[in-house]
Amino acid sequence: MTYFRALDPFPLESADHTKLHEFYTRLGAGRLSTTRCAKCGQTAWPPRGFCAECASDAFEWVDLPAEGTVHAFTVQDTGLPAGFSGPRVFAVVKVGGHRVFSILLDADPARVTLGQRVRLTPLAVAADPKGNPRWLPAFTPSA
Repeated sequence: MTYFRALDPFPLESADHTKLHEFYTRLGAGRLSTTRCAKCGQTAWPPRGFCAECASDAFEWVDLPAEGTVHAFTVQDTGLPAGFSGPRVFAVVKVGGHRVFSILLDADPARVTLGQRVRLTPLAVAADPKGNPRWLPAFTPSA
């Protein structure tokens, strides 16, 4: 069966649409990155094309740590979209001074705890209309 997209659900990941596409390129290589203002040095999450502190649009890419800790989490058992199995654990992960909303992969919901160490494990999602791979930040419990 062939499915056709009515529109691209992730247009901002494409180099054709945004200067922040580098985030996804780095994520695909296993690196969680964000932007740092070249003028005042402020880092932002999520990555931004301008600084919320000084309004500069000059930025550089910096890598965040590959490990973080669970700051908050919730478990979704029902209401999952077709094709997704449950339960799904969603978490706010503290990484390098930022809080990243993410999914926890391979996590037993009964064993997830606040402060638990987790490791970056990028999640591959549907390719873009040109066939380029796309990624979302995800984490797995650290051993």
